[in-house]
Amino acid sequence: MAGYLRRLLRTSAAYQVSDLVSKPLALLLLPLYTRHLTSSDYGTAELLGATVIFASIVVRLGIGEAFVRYHYEQRDAAARDQLARNSTLFLLVVSTVVCLGVVMEAAPISKLVLDSNDPGIIRIAALGLWAFSNLELAQARLRVEERTFPYAIFAISNVAITIPLTIWLVVFRGDGASGLLFGNYAASTVVLLAMWFWERDRLRARAGDASGLRTLLRFGLPTVPADASVFALNLIDRAWLFHGKGGAASAGLYSLAVKLSGGMIALVRGFQYAWPPLAYSVKDDREAARLYAGVTTWYAVITGFAVASLVLLGRWVVRLLAAPSYYEAYRALPWVALGWALYGLFQVMVAIAGRAKVTTRNFPAALCGLGANILLLALLVGPLGIAGAGIALAGSYLVMIAVLWFLTRKLFAVRFEWQRLAIVAGVYGGLSVAGNLLLPTSGAVGLASRIAALLLIPIVLLLVRFVRPEEAAVFRGLAVSVRARLARPAAG
Repeated sequence: MAGYLRRLLRTSAAYQVSDLVSKPLALLLLPLYTRHLTSSDYGTAELLGATVIFASIVVRLGIGEAFVRYHYEQRDAAARDQLARNSTLFLLVVSTVVCLGVVMEAAPISKLVLDSNDPGIIRIAALGLWAFSNLELAQARLRVEERTFPYAIFAISNVAITIPLTIWLVVFRGDGASGLLFGNYAASTVVLLAMWFWERDRLRARAGDASGLRTLLRFGLPTVPADASVFALNLIDRAWLFHGKGGAASAGLYSLAVKLSGGMIALVRGFQYAWPPLAYSVKDDREAARLYAGVTTWYAVITGFAVASLVLLGRWVVRLLAAPSYYEAYRALPWVALGWALYGLFQVMVAIAGRAKVTTRNFPAALCGLGANILLLALLVGPLGIAGAGIALAGSYLVMIAVLWFLTRKLFAVRFEWQRLAIVAGVYGGLSVAGNLLLPTSGAVGLASRIAALLLIPIVLLLVRFVRPEEAAVFRGLAVSVRARLARPAAG
Protein backbone atom coordinates (compact mmCIF):
# COMPACT_ATOMS: atom_id res chain seq x y z
CA MET A 1 0.00 0.00 0.00
CA ALA A 2 2.81 2.43 0.86
CA GLY A 3 4.37 1.96 -2.56
CA TYR A 4 1.09 2.70 -4.32
CA LEU A 5 0.52 5.79 -2.20
CA ARG A 6 4.01 7.06 -3.06
CA ARG A 7 3.29 6.56 -6.77
CA LEU A 8 -0.07 8.31 -6.48
CA LEU A 9 1.39 11.26 -4.59
CA ARG A 10 4.41 11.53 -6.89
CA THR A 11 2.44 11.45 -10.14
CA SER A 12 -0.36 13.63 -8.76
CA ALA A 13 2.23 16.23 -7.77
CA ALA A 14 3.78 16.13 -11.22
CA TYR A 15 0.43 16.57 -12.93
CA GLN A 16 -0.33 19.46 -10.59
CA VAL A 17 2.86 21.34 -11.41
CA SER A 18 1.19 23.58 -13.96
CA ASP A 19 -1.73 24.17 -11.60
CA LEU A 20 0.66 24.89 -8.74
CA VAL A 21 2.20 27.56 -10.96
CA SER A 22 -0.85 28.78 -12.86
CA LYS A 23 -3.48 28.79 -10.12
CA PRO A 24 -1.62 31.13 -7.74
CA LEU A 25 -0.73 33.39 -10.67
CA ALA A 26 -4.31 33.33 -11.91
CA LEU A 27 -5.57 34.24 -8.46
CA LEU A 28 -3.06 37.07 -8.18
CA LEU A 29 -4.21 38.35 -11.57
CA LEU A 30 -7.90 38.27 -10.68
CA PRO A 31 -7.85 41.77 -9.16
CA LEU A 32 -6.47 42.95 -12.52
CA TYR A 33 -8.88 40.99 -14.71
CA THR A 34 -11.97 41.79 -12.64
CA ARG A 35 -11.23 45.50 -13.05
CA HIS A 36 -10.94 45.22 -16.84
CA LEU A 37 -13.75 42.72 -17.40
CA THR A 38 -17.36 43.29 -16.43
CA SER A 39 -19.11 40.39 -14.74
CA SER A 40 -21.02 39.97 -18.03
CA ASP A 41 -17.74 39.66 -19.98
CA TYR A 42 -16.48 37.14 -17.46
CA GLY A 43 -19.72 35.18 -17.60
CA THR A 44 -19.58 35.04 -21.40
CA ALA A 45 -15.96 33.83 -21.46
CA GLU A 46 -16.58 31.17 -18.83
CA LEU A 47 -19.75 29.92 -20.50
CA LEU A 48 -17.90 29.46 -23.78
CA GLY A 49 -14.94 27.90 -21.97
CA ALA A 50 -17.21 25.31 -20.36
CA THR A 51 -18.95 24.72 -23.70
CA VAL A 52 -15.60 24.02 -25.38
CA ILE A 53 -14.69 21.39 -22.77
CA PHE A 54 -18.13 19.79 -23.05
CA ALA A 55 -17.90 19.65 -26.85
CA SER A 56 -14.38 18.20 -26.68
CA ILE A 57 -15.69 15.24 -24.68
CA VAL A 58 -18.00 14.40 -27.57
CA VAL A 59 -15.37 15.08 -30.23
CA ARG A 60 -12.81 12.80 -28.53
CA LEU A 61 -15.22 9.83 -28.75
CA GLY A 62 -13.73 8.30 -25.60
CA ILE A 63 -10.40 7.65 -27.37
CA GLY A 64 -8.30 9.09 -24.53
CA GLU A 65 -10.03 7.06 -21.82
CA ALA A 66 -9.75 3.86 -23.87
CA PHE A 67 -6.11 4.56 -24.70
CA VAL A 68 -5.26 4.77 -20.97
CA ARG A 69 -7.17 1.54 -20.28
CA TYR A 70 -5.59 -0.55 -23.06
CA HIS A 71 -2.06 0.86 -23.01
CA TYR A 72 -1.10 -1.63 -20.29
CA GLU A 73 -2.40 -4.62 -22.25
CA GLN A 74 -0.08 -4.12 -25.23
CA ARG A 75 2.58 -6.78 -25.63
CA ASP A 76 5.58 -4.52 -26.28
CA ALA A 77 6.75 -0.97 -26.97
CA ALA A 78 6.04 -1.25 -30.71
CA ALA A 79 2.43 -2.21 -30.07
CA ARG A 80 2.05 0.69 -27.64
CA ASP A 81 3.47 3.10 -30.20
CA GLN A 82 1.03 1.76 -32.79
CA LEU A 83 -1.85 2.30 -30.38
CA ALA A 84 -0.73 5.87 -29.69
CA ARG A 85 -0.26 6.57 -33.41
CA ASN A 86 -3.70 5.29 -34.42
CA SER A 87 -5.37 7.20 -31.61
CA THR A 88 -3.62 10.48 -32.39
CA LEU A 89 -4.22 10.43 -36.15
CA PHE A 90 -7.85 9.43 -35.79
CA LEU A 91 -8.59 12.17 -33.28
CA LEU A 92 -6.72 14.76 -35.38
CA VAL A 93 -8.96 14.03 -38.37
CA VAL A 94 -12.20 14.02 -36.38
CA SER A 95 -11.43 17.20 -34.43
CA THR A 96 -10.32 19.10 -37.56
CA VAL A 97 -13.51 18.25 -39.46
CA VAL A 98 -15.74 19.22 -36.53
CA CYS A 99 -13.95 22.51 -35.84
CA LEU A 100 -14.05 23.55 -39.49
CA GLY A 101 -17.81 23.02 -39.32
CA VAL A 102 -18.03 25.23 -36.22
CA VAL A 103 -16.07 27.99 -37.98
CA MET A 104 -18.41 27.92 -40.98
CA GLU A 105 -21.54 28.03 -38.79
CA ALA A 106 -20.20 30.52 -36.23
CA ALA A 107 -23.03 33.06 -36.58
CA PRO A 108 -25.99 30.75 -35.82
CA ILE A 109 -24.00 29.03 -33.04
CA SER A 110 -23.39 32.44 -31.45
CA LYS A 111 -27.11 33.21 -31.44
CA LEU A 112 -27.87 29.81 -29.92
CA VAL A 113 -25.24 29.88 -27.17
CA LEU A 114 -24.92 33.58 -26.37
CA ASP A 115 -28.23 35.09 -27.54
CA SER A 116 -26.13 37.52 -29.62
CA ASN A 117 -24.44 37.77 -33.02
CA ASP A 118 -20.71 37.43 -32.30
CA PRO A 119 -19.23 34.88 -34.74
CA GLY A 120 -15.69 36.06 -33.97
CA ILE A 121 -15.71 34.72 -30.42
CA ILE A 122 -17.21 31.43 -31.64
CA ARG A 123 -14.30 31.02 -34.07
CA ILE A 124 -11.93 31.53 -31.15
CA ALA A 125 -13.84 28.83 -29.29
CA ALA A 126 -13.41 26.52 -32.31
CA LEU A 127 -9.64 26.92 -32.01
CA GLY A 128 -9.95 26.03 -28.34
CA LEU A 129 -12.02 22.95 -29.15
CA TRP A 130 -9.42 21.69 -31.62
CA ALA A 131 -6.48 22.36 -29.31
CA PHE A 132 -8.08 21.02 -26.14
CA SER A 133 -9.36 17.80 -27.78
CA ASN A 134 -5.94 16.86 -29.13
CA LEU A 135 -3.98 18.13 -26.12
CA GLU A 136 -5.87 15.82 -23.77
CA LEU A 137 -4.72 12.76 -25.71
CA ALA A 138 -1.16 14.08 -26.01
CA GLN A 139 -1.03 14.49 -22.23
CA ALA A 140 -2.53 11.02 -21.74
CA ARG A 141 0.41 9.49 -23.63
CA LEU A 142 2.79 11.01 -21.10
CA ARG A 143 0.65 10.00 -18.12
CA VAL A 144 0.41 6.31 -18.97
CA GLU A 145 4.20 6.10 -19.17
CA GLU A 146 4.53 8.30 -16.05
CA ARG A 147 6.89 10.65 -17.88
CA THR A 148 6.30 13.31 -15.28
CA PHE A 149 9.21 15.60 -16.14
CA PRO A 150 8.27 16.33 -19.79
CA TYR A 151 4.63 16.56 -18.71
CA ALA A 152 5.59 19.27 -16.23
CA ILE A 153 7.75 21.11 -18.78
CA PHE A 154 4.97 21.27 -21.36
CA ALA A 155 2.40 22.25 -18.74
CA ILE A 156 4.55 25.08 -17.35
CA SER A 157 5.28 26.26 -20.89
CA ASN A 158 1.55 26.53 -21.48
CA VAL A 159 1.24 28.75 -18.42
CA ALA A 160 4.25 30.86 -19.42
CA ILE A 161 2.69 31.64 -22.79
CA THR A 162 -0.90 32.06 -21.61
CA ILE A 163 -0.44 34.65 -18.87
CA PRO A 164 1.50 37.40 -20.70
CA LEU A 165 -0.56 36.91 -23.86
CA THR A 166 -3.84 37.16 -21.95
CA ILE A 167 -2.71 40.24 -20.00
CA TRP A 168 -1.77 41.97 -23.25
CA LEU A 169 -5.10 41.12 -24.90
CA VAL A 170 -7.36 41.91 -21.94
CA VAL A 171 -5.60 44.78 -20.17
CA PHE A 172 -3.73 46.62 -22.93
CA ARG A 173 -5.84 45.84 -26.01
CA GLY A 174 -9.17 45.76 -24.16
CA ASP A 175 -10.40 42.70 -26.06
CA GLY A 176 -12.64 41.59 -23.20
CA ALA A 177 -14.01 38.05 -23.28
CA SER A 178 -12.44 37.36 -26.70
CA GLY A 179 -8.99 38.25 -25.40
CA LEU A 180 -9.40 36.06 -22.32
CA LEU A 181 -10.33 33.05 -24.46
CA PHE A 182 -7.80 33.59 -27.26
CA GLY A 183 -4.91 33.95 -24.82
CA ASN A 184 -5.67 30.52 -23.37
CA TYR A 185 -6.40 28.71 -26.62
CA ALA A 186 -3.50 30.13 -28.64
CA ALA A 187 -1.05 29.04 -25.92
CA SER A 188 -2.54 25.52 -25.84
CA THR A 189 -2.21 25.28 -29.63
CA VAL A 190 1.48 26.21 -29.51
CA VAL A 191 2.17 23.64 -26.77
CA LEU A 192 0.24 20.92 -28.62
CA LEU A 193 2.28 21.46 -31.78
CA ALA A 194 5.48 21.34 -29.72
CA MET A 195 4.41 18.02 -28.14
CA TRP A 196 3.69 16.51 -31.55
CA PHE A 197 7.08 17.66 -32.86
CA TRP A 198 8.81 16.20 -29.80
CA GLU A 199 7.16 12.81 -30.39
CA ARG A 200 7.30 12.96 -34.18
CA ASP A 201 9.20 9.68 -34.56
CA ARG A 202 6.60 7.75 -32.54
CA LEU A 203 3.64 9.40 -34.27
CA ARG A 204 4.84 9.22 -37.87
CA ALA A 205 2.21 7.45 -39.94
CA ARG A 206 2.93 3.81 -40.77
CA ALA A 207 0.87 0.89 -41.97
CA GLY A 208 -0.85 -0.72 -39.02
CA ASP A 209 -3.69 -2.88 -37.87
CA ALA A 210 -6.93 -0.87 -37.53
CA SER A 211 -8.35 -3.45 -35.11
CA GLY A 212 -6.64 -1.59 -32.27
CA LEU A 213 -8.67 1.49 -33.13
CA ARG A 214 -11.88 -0.54 -33.23
CA THR A 215 -11.07 -1.86 -29.76
CA LEU A 216 -10.57 1.66 -28.48
CA LEU A 217 -13.88 2.80 -29.92
CA ARG A 218 -15.74 -0.19 -28.47
CA PHE A 219 -14.45 0.76 -25.03
CA GLY A 220 -14.47 4.52 -25.44
CA LEU A 221 -17.77 5.29 -27.17
CA PRO A 222 -19.91 4.04 -24.26
CA THR A 223 -18.03 6.40 -21.95
CA VAL A 224 -18.93 9.49 -24.00
CA PRO A 225 -22.58 9.87 -22.89
CA ALA A 226 -21.54 9.40 -19.28
CA ASP A 227 -18.58 11.78 -19.43
CA ALA A 228 -20.60 14.36 -21.35
CA SER A 229 -23.45 14.10 -18.85
CA VAL A 230 -21.03 14.48 -15.95
CA PHE A 231 -19.39 17.57 -17.38
CA ALA A 232 -22.76 18.95 -18.45
CA LEU A 233 -23.25 19.71 -14.75
CA ASN A 234 -20.49 22.33 -15.06
CA LEU A 235 -22.10 23.77 -18.19
CA ILE A 236 -25.77 23.72 -17.28
CA ASP A 237 -25.30 25.75 -14.11
CA ARG A 238 -23.57 28.56 -16.02
CA ALA A 239 -26.06 28.38 -18.90
CA TRP A 240 -29.00 28.37 -16.45
CA LEU A 241 -27.70 31.52 -14.79
CA PHE A 242 -26.63 33.12 -18.09
CA HIS A 243 -30.05 32.72 -19.72
CA GLY A 244 -32.00 33.27 -16.49
CA LYS A 245 -33.05 36.30 -14.50
CA GLY A 246 -29.52 37.27 -13.44
CA GLY A 247 -28.14 37.09 -16.98
CA ALA A 248 -24.48 37.11 -17.90
CA ALA A 249 -23.58 39.07 -14.75
CA SER A 250 -24.92 36.32 -12.49
CA ALA A 251 -23.05 33.71 -14.52
CA GLY A 252 -19.93 35.84 -14.11
CA LEU A 253 -20.21 35.86 -10.30
CA TYR A 254 -20.70 32.10 -10.27
CA SER A 255 -17.77 31.64 -12.65
CA LEU A 256 -15.57 33.67 -10.34
CA ALA A 257 -16.50 31.29 -7.50
CA VAL A 258 -15.33 28.44 -9.74
CA LYS A 259 -12.08 30.29 -10.44
CA LEU A 260 -11.50 30.92 -6.74
CA SER A 261 -11.91 27.18 -6.17
CA GLY A 262 -8.71 26.79 -8.17
CA GLY A 263 -6.83 25.04 -5.38
CA MET A 264 -9.51 22.37 -5.10
CA ILE A 265 -9.73 22.01 -8.88
CA ALA A 266 -5.94 21.57 -9.12
CA LEU A 267 -6.04 18.92 -6.41
CA VAL A 268 -8.86 17.01 -8.08
CA ARG A 269 -7.30 17.22 -11.55
CA GLY A 270 -4.00 15.92 -10.25
CA PHE A 271 -5.86 12.98 -8.71
CA GLN A 272 -7.97 12.50 -11.85
CA TYR A 273 -4.86 12.24 -14.05
CA ALA A 274 -2.78 10.10 -11.68
CA TRP A 275 -5.49 7.77 -10.42
CA PRO A 276 -6.54 5.72 -13.53
CA PRO A 277 -3.00 4.60 -14.48
CA LEU A 278 -2.40 3.50 -10.89
CA ALA A 279 -5.84 1.92 -10.46
CA TYR A 280 -5.56 -0.15 -13.64
CA SER A 281 -1.91 -1.13 -13.13
CA VAL A 282 -2.66 -3.20 -9.98
CA LYS A 283 -3.10 -6.76 -11.23
CA ASP A 284 -4.44 -8.49 -8.13
CA ASP A 285 -8.15 -7.71 -7.56
CA ARG A 286 -8.04 -8.06 -3.78
CA GLU A 287 -5.06 -5.75 -3.55
CA ALA A 288 -6.80 -3.29 -5.85
CA ALA A 289 -9.97 -3.33 -3.73
CA ARG A 290 -7.97 -2.50 -0.59
CA LEU A 291 -6.18 0.29 -2.44
CA TYR A 292 -9.44 1.79 -3.71
CA ALA A 293 -10.94 1.84 -0.23
CA GLY A 294 -7.88 3.41 1.41
CA VAL A 295 -7.43 6.03 -1.30
CA THR A 296 -11.10 7.00 -1.03
CA THR A 297 -10.80 7.62 2.70
CA TRP A 298 -7.70 9.78 2.49
CA TYR A 299 -8.95 11.62 -0.56
CA ALA A 300 -11.98 12.61 1.54
CA VAL A 301 -9.68 13.75 4.37
CA ILE A 302 -7.58 16.00 2.13
CA THR A 303 -10.36 17.49 0.00
CA GLY A 304 -12.66 17.83 3.01
CA PHE A 305 -10.14 20.12 4.69
CA ALA A 306 -9.99 22.28 1.55
CA VAL A 307 -13.80 22.58 1.46
CA ALA A 308 -13.94 23.44 5.17
CA SER A 309 -11.37 26.19 4.66
CA LEU A 310 -13.58 27.85 2.02
CA VAL A 311 -16.69 27.51 4.17
CA LEU A 312 -14.94 29.41 6.96
CA LEU A 313 -12.74 31.80 4.98
CA GLY A 314 -14.52 32.24 1.64
CA ARG A 315 -15.53 35.85 2.32
CA TRP A 316 -11.93 36.89 2.91
CA VAL A 317 -10.75 35.05 -0.21
CA VAL A 318 -13.18 36.98 -2.42
CA ARG A 319 -12.40 40.33 -0.77
CA LEU A 320 -8.69 39.76 -1.27
CA LEU A 321 -8.72 38.56 -4.86
CA ALA A 322 -11.58 40.27 -6.69
CA ALA A 323 -12.96 43.71 -7.38
CA PRO A 324 -15.75 44.84 -5.00
CA SER A 325 -18.40 44.32 -7.68
CA TYR A 326 -17.70 40.57 -7.53
CA TYR A 327 -17.99 40.21 -3.74
CA GLU A 328 -21.24 38.22 -3.79
CA ALA A 329 -19.38 35.33 -5.43
CA TYR A 330 -18.51 34.10 -1.91
CA ARG A 331 -22.02 32.66 -1.57
CA ALA A 332 -21.34 29.93 -4.13
CA LEU A 333 -17.67 29.34 -3.32
CA PRO A 334 -17.86 26.50 -0.74
CA TRP A 335 -20.58 24.67 -2.66
CA VAL A 336 -18.61 24.75 -5.90
CA ALA A 337 -15.54 23.44 -4.05
CA LEU A 338 -17.61 20.64 -2.52
CA GLY A 339 -18.92 19.74 -5.97
CA TRP A 340 -15.38 19.41 -7.34
CA ALA A 341 -14.34 17.29 -4.36
CA LEU A 342 -17.26 14.94 -4.99
CA TYR A 343 -16.28 14.78 -8.67
CA GLY A 344 -12.97 13.25 -7.59
CA LEU A 345 -14.81 10.59 -5.58
CA PHE A 346 -16.89 9.86 -8.66
CA GLN A 347 -13.63 9.10 -10.52
CA VAL A 348 -12.96 6.30 -8.02
CA MET A 349 -16.29 4.74 -8.99
CA VAL A 350 -15.51 5.22 -12.69
CA ALA A 351 -12.23 3.32 -12.21
CA ILE A 352 -14.16 0.47 -10.60
CA ALA A 353 -16.47 0.28 -13.62
CA GLY A 354 -13.48 0.51 -15.96
CA ARG A 355 -11.68 -2.30 -14.14
CA ALA A 356 -14.75 -4.49 -14.57
CA LYS A 357 -14.95 -3.34 -18.25
CA VAL A 358 -18.56 -2.22 -17.84
CA THR A 359 -18.30 1.43 -18.81
CA THR A 360 -21.93 1.32 -19.93
CA ARG A 361 -22.87 1.55 -16.24
CA ASN A 362 -21.46 5.08 -16.10
CA PHE A 363 -24.19 6.57 -18.27
CA PRO A 364 -27.22 5.72 -16.09
CA ALA A 365 -25.40 7.21 -13.10
CA ALA A 366 -24.49 10.35 -15.03
CA LEU A 367 -28.04 10.66 -16.37
CA CYS A 368 -29.46 10.45 -12.85
CA GLY A 369 -27.01 13.15 -11.74
CA LEU A 370 -27.95 15.35 -14.67
CA GLY A 371 -31.64 15.01 -13.86
CA ALA A 372 -30.99 15.82 -10.22
CA ASN A 373 -28.95 18.86 -11.27
CA ILE A 374 -31.74 20.29 -13.44
CA LEU A 375 -34.34 19.67 -10.74
CA LEU A 376 -32.23 21.29 -8.05
CA LEU A 377 -31.43 24.26 -10.28
CA ALA A 378 -35.13 24.81 -10.89
CA LEU A 379 -35.87 24.61 -7.16
CA LEU A 380 -32.92 26.48 -5.68
CA VAL A 381 -31.63 29.18 -8.05
CA GLY A 382 -34.76 31.31 -7.66
CA PRO A 383 -34.62 31.67 -3.86
CA LEU A 384 -30.85 31.24 -3.36
CA GLY A 385 -29.25 32.64 -6.53
CA ILE A 386 -25.72 31.49 -7.31
CA ALA A 387 -25.54 29.59 -4.01
CA GLY A 388 -28.47 27.50 -5.24
CA ALA A 389 -26.51 26.66 -8.39
CA GLY A 390 -23.58 25.52 -6.25
CA ILE A 391 -25.79 23.35 -4.07
CA ALA A 392 -27.33 21.82 -7.19
CA LEU A 393 -23.84 20.93 -8.47
CA ALA A 394 -22.83 19.21 -5.24
CA GLY A 395 -26.16 17.40 -4.94
CA SER A 396 -25.95 16.03 -8.45
CA TYR A 397 -22.49 14.54 -7.83
CA LEU A 398 -23.78 12.86 -4.69
CA VAL A 399 -26.54 11.25 -6.72
CA MET A 400 -24.07 10.04 -9.37
CA ILE A 401 -21.73 8.53 -6.80
CA ALA A 402 -24.60 6.68 -5.10
CA VAL A 403 -26.05 5.33 -8.35
CA LEU A 404 -22.72 4.17 -9.79
CA TRP A 405 -21.80 2.49 -6.50
CA PHE A 406 -25.13 0.65 -6.56
CA LEU A 407 -24.62 -0.47 -10.18
CA THR A 408 -21.03 -1.70 -9.71
CA ARG A 409 -20.98 -3.02 -6.14
CA LYS A 410 -21.41 -6.66 -7.22
CA LEU A 411 -19.13 -6.47 -10.27
CA PHE A 412 -16.06 -5.45 -8.32
CA ALA A 413 -16.51 -5.44 -4.55
CA VAL A 414 -14.74 -2.69 -2.62
CA ARG A 415 -15.22 -2.53 1.14
CA PHE A 416 -15.23 1.20 1.61
CA GLU A 417 -14.44 2.41 5.12
CA TRP A 418 -17.91 3.76 5.80
CA GLN A 419 -17.36 4.43 9.50
CA ARG A 420 -14.23 6.48 8.88
CA LEU A 421 -15.88 8.34 6.02
CA ALA A 422 -18.76 9.23 8.36
CA ILE A 423 -16.26 10.56 10.90
CA VAL A 424 -14.66 12.77 8.23
CA ALA A 425 -18.04 14.12 7.13
CA GLY A 426 -19.19 14.71 10.69
CA VAL A 427 -16.05 16.45 11.94
CA TYR A 428 -15.51 18.61 8.86
CA GLY A 429 -19.16 19.43 8.33
CA GLY A 430 -19.95 20.04 11.99
CA LEU A 431 -17.03 22.32 12.79
CA SER A 432 -17.05 24.30 9.53
CA VAL A 433 -20.81 24.90 9.49
CA ALA A 434 -20.92 25.77 13.19
CA GLY A 435 -18.01 28.17 12.75
CA ASN A 436 -19.62 29.80 9.72
CA LEU A 437 -22.90 30.36 11.58
CA LEU A 438 -21.52 31.44 14.95
CA LEU A 439 -18.30 33.36 14.24
CA PRO A 440 -17.99 36.97 12.99
CA THR A 441 -18.11 37.47 9.22
CA SER A 442 -15.66 40.38 9.01
CA GLY A 443 -12.72 42.02 10.75
CA ALA A 444 -9.54 40.70 12.32
CA VAL A 445 -11.39 38.91 15.11
CA GLY A 446 -13.59 37.10 12.61
CA LEU A 447 -10.60 36.03 10.53
CA ALA A 448 -8.55 34.84 13.53
CA SER A 449 -11.43 32.93 15.10
CA ARG A 450 -12.25 31.17 11.83
CA ILE A 451 -8.62 30.16 11.26
CA ALA A 452 -8.63 28.74 14.80
CA ALA A 453 -11.79 26.76 14.00
CA LEU A 454 -10.16 25.39 10.86
CA LEU A 455 -7.02 24.31 12.73
CA LEU A 456 -9.21 22.57 15.29
CA ILE A 457 -10.35 20.04 12.67
CA PRO A 458 -7.12 17.96 12.42
CA ILE A 459 -6.77 18.11 16.20
CA VAL A 460 -10.21 16.55 16.61
CA LEU A 461 -9.34 13.81 14.10
CA LEU A 462 -6.25 12.96 16.11
CA LEU A 463 -8.21 12.95 19.36
CA VAL A 464 -10.72 10.44 17.99
CA ARG A 465 -7.77 8.30 16.79
CA PHE A 466 -8.76 8.51 13.18
CA VAL A 467 -5.22 7.84 11.92
CA ARG A 468 -4.27 4.19 12.23
CA PRO A 469 -0.76 3.23 13.41
CA GLU A 470 0.19 1.67 10.07
CA GLU A 471 -0.97 4.81 8.24
CA ALA A 472 1.02 7.01 10.57
CA ALA A 473 4.09 4.88 9.78
CA VAL A 474 3.50 5.31 6.04
CA PHE A 475 3.19 9.08 6.39
CA ARG A 476 6.32 9.28 8.53
CA GLY A 477 8.19 7.33 5.87
CA LEU A 478 6.93 9.66 3.15
CA ALA A 479 7.97 12.68 5.21
CA VAL A 480 11.46 11.26 5.72
CA SER A 481 11.73 10.57 1.98
CA VAL A 482 10.68 14.13 1.10
CA ARG A 483 13.13 15.64 3.59
CA ALA A 484 15.93 13.49 2.20
CA ARG A 485 15.22 14.60 -1.36
CA LEU A 486 15.09 18.23 -0.33
CA ALA A 487 18.40 17.87 1.52
CA ARG A 488 20.30 16.38 -1.46
CA PRO A 489 20.83 19.65 -3.41
CA ALA A 490 21.96 21.41 -0.24
CA ALA A 491 24.36 18.59 0.52
CA GLY A 492 25.69 18.73 -3.02
